Amino acid sequence: MSNFAPYQDIPESSRALSPPAVASPRIASPRTSLDRTRSTGTAAGSSPSYQNQNFGGQQDLERTPWNAVSGGFGGAREHVDVFETRLGLRMDYEACLAYLLLPPAGGVLLLLMEHRSDYVRFHAWQSSLLFSFIFVLHIIFSWSSIISWFMFILDLCLIGFLTMHAYQDAETLEHYHVPFFGPLASSFLGEEDE
Repeated sequence: MSNFAPYQDIPESSRALSPPAVASPRIASPRTSLDRTRSTGTAAGSSPSYQNQNFGGQQDLERTPWNAVSGGFGGAREHVDVFETRLGLRMDYEACLAYLLLPPAGGVLLLLMEHRSDYVRFHAWQSSLLFSFIFVLHIIFSWSSIISWFMFILDLCLIGFLTMHAYQDAETLEHYHVPFFGPLASSFLGEEDE
């Protein structure tokens, strides 16, 4: 018999769901980035959902968020994005942009646009001060192409090193200080807070 009562559940939400297939660790879904946060839950009072259950001793990686998977990009860093930034990016990504966006211009741009995160502002100050000084050194030594190329390679190494520290230190909110420019950036940041 059919039940024509209003407000009843649709049939798909009340039928039993089969458990997800246990995939081989070598085979991954081509849509894992889209399916990881999709829920297959059902309405309250109906069949149980098999989300986040462990079948055959293997974790169902298809249903876990990307940042909860150990060994994923950056590891489990879900607490880093709880800090609010004005640009809407995660704090660690925004701090990396201070060094990656054509320094010192990226640092100056972040100083103009970011006013909520002291962590990002510290890296923006440090980037703009350090790479402005390096820019002046480039102008002074522009007469020698060998010195200019050597300094350019050192610039790239320094950008990579500082970007790595800005990303990794965001978990603990520690500031990696470059000699002379790091403490100067901290003092400018302290004067802003007063």
